[in-house]
Amino acid sequence: MKDANTAQSISISKYILKKAFSLMSTAKSMAELYEGNKEITAKYVHATSRGHEAIQLAMAMHLKPQDWVAPYYRDDSVLLGIGMRPYDVMLQLLAKRDDPFSGGRTYYSHPSLNDADKPKIPHQSSATGMQAIPTTGVAMGIALKEIHNLGENYGAEKPVVVCSIGDAAMTEGEISEAMQMAALKQLPIIFVVQDNGWDISANEKETRAMNAAEYAEGFKKIETRSIDGTIFSESYKTMEEVITIVRKERRPFLVHAKVPLLNHHTSGVRMEFYRHDKDELAEARSRDPYPKMIQELKAAGISGAEINEIESAAIATVESDYKEALKAEDPRPEDLYMHDFAPTSITEETGEREPKGREKTVMVDSALFAIKELMHKHPEALLYGQDVGARIGGVFREAATLAQTFGDDRVFNTPIQEAFIVGSTVGMSAVGLKPIVEVQFADYIWPGLNQLFTEVSRSCYLSNGKWPVSMILRVPIGAYGSGGPYHSSSVESVLTNIRGIKIAYPSTGADLKGLMKAAYYDPNPVVMLEHKGLYWSKIKGTEDAKTVEPSDDYVVPFGKGRIAYEADEEAIENGESCCIVTYGMGVYWAKEAWKQHQGQVEVVDLRTLYPLDEDLITERVKKHGKCLVVTEEPVRNSFAQGLAGFIQKECFRKLDAPVEVIGSENMPAIPLNSTLEQEMIPNGKKVAERVSELLAY
Repeated sequence: MKDANTAQSISISKYILKKAFSLMSTAKSMAELYEGNKEITAKYVHATSRGHEAIQLAMAMHLKPQDWVAPYYRDDSVLLGIGMRPYDVMLQLLAKRDDPFSGGRTYYSHPSLNDADKPKIPHQSSATGMQAIPTTGVAMGIALKEIHNLGENYGAEKPVVVCSIGDAAMTEGEISEAMQMAALKQLPIIFVVQDNGWDISANEKETRAMNAAEYAEGFKKIETRSIDGTIFSESYKTMEEVITIVRKERRPFLVHAKVPLLNHHTSGVRMEFYRHDKDELAEARSRDPYPKMIQELKAAGISGAEINEIESAAIATVESDYKEALKAEDPRPEDLYMHDFAPTSITEETGEREPKGREKTVMVDSALFAIKELMHKHPEALLYGQDVGARIGGVFREAATLAQTFGDDRVFNTPIQEAFIVGSTVGMSAVGLKPIVEVQFADYIWPGLNQLFTEVSRSCYLSNGKWPVSMILRVPIGAYGSGGPYHSSSVESVLTNIRGIKIAYPSTGADLKGLMKAAYYDPNPVVMLEHKGLYWSKIKGTEDAKTVEPSDDYVVPFGKGRIAYEADEEAIENGESCCIVTYGMGVYWAKEAWKQHQGQVEVVDLRTLYPLDEDLITERVKKHGKCLVVTEEPVRNSFAQGLAGFIQKECFRKLDAPVEVIGSENMPAIPLNSTLEQEMIPNGKKVAERVSELLAY
């Protein structure tokens, strides 16, 4: 650790000092105005930067349009420092329609910005510390683009990435994942930690064994600075030094700035609720950066009259902007339905599904071929995850030879960090790359769900369409070959409850390839659920998962199911048929029922779970009058049960029997023993028996 020296020889011009004071006066005036009008401004929760202004402005004033920054919820001084008007941030404070960040959807100082003349700000959530992984993903993307000469050339002014964060957030595990990768890959990122000694009501003595700089010492090759973040000149010079180094040397830093919290935690959690120690409050107020800034101005020869003039102008601007913001239009009800997804160009099935002269391939190779074709065509495509690199190419050999073909910078291993694997795609996508990432088994997706839910799925919606996350998350799923309780789970019910992601679950190699291509060209996040029991068609009855490899340009649009096995028209007309709606391995259990009930069963393969092909489902169920939904998950509270409810409602007048659902037994996990596993999950015989009951209804 290296302490910043306030006696550095670098001088700060009067222009910079006056600009900083004007912005600091503006931030202080905003906080005071919000407090004075709290019956209006506290309708929606907000926090302010009081006490943090000096370090925030010092950092922001060094950033250029090619840079990236992730402010957090107390960083309104950062927003002012990069060129936002008070009016702009007040539109978010009041949740107005023209809020430039989210269109009135998210909290004050939760920015997302993609303006040509300012640093870029991808969406980030309120979840404490979650911004570290997506922001490190930005830095990783920039580093990879520089390696491959993709995008703009800024010469000596290479972009830097700044992750602003509070010291309390440093205890989050995901911070460790971000810093681990920043150190491992030597990324051009600066973690600026604003340490005010508080979480909410818990303080540093209760919650932290060390401060952020001491913590960072455990990560080799992350250099640190510890400063008094209340002194503008010290903060400005330190940030100038660090940013200059990172622009040139492309390596990570952490700046630990000690600051006081001079306002409430938020407008909803006020300091009088928990800060009862008068000595502690007095000590915090004694470190107020505002009077310190005035002393710096006077020491630089700026007169009291000019200081008063700057203050008065800031107050007038804040009051004027507030009045203007109050008059701004509120969102319209119809605005609710915009930007859940960015539009995709893939709306029709195109290309050749079964080109002549090609051999059938196993399903795992279909995905491999799809990714290989995409990576040949698109230099921005990357693949990373655990064990996908050159040594084995994935535990299922689903990435075999890709690293040898495209190099270790485009196909690479990551640490065992599911949160980083998932969340880094936010940043990688933001800089214009297309990350294809893997979680090794569905059972291991849980550490990544925070990022998938909080950051990935909501980015497009909460940034008002500015930052859709274009990524593919591959997830081997399902029970196969006594994988046991930690390698066999089905998780689609959890995933389908995350709004803002698309989910594919193909049952054949052709569909896996076609959906992979569609997912690549989709600007939204896509989860590809790939049943590992279908990868090689080793399970009896799954031979149809092997297909002729489709053409290079073959795509299957999301939301378009298919009829996998047809019923006889005569059986349908006589009311002696039923429809099975299923996906993944369920298609082959349904096939067994189709074989045993000759001509009486039609099998609808969903192919994608979101969006659903509702038209195909309702059309075919109404045609047959009877429906069985087949899933590998336990039925209770499942996606399949919800689907059955949808069918029951939409097709009620045409049904001749209740919609049935069959799935795994309602037990906590799939046992290792093969006898118990077979008892747990469905199979063709169980499905055929349930069809017999349904047909006899």
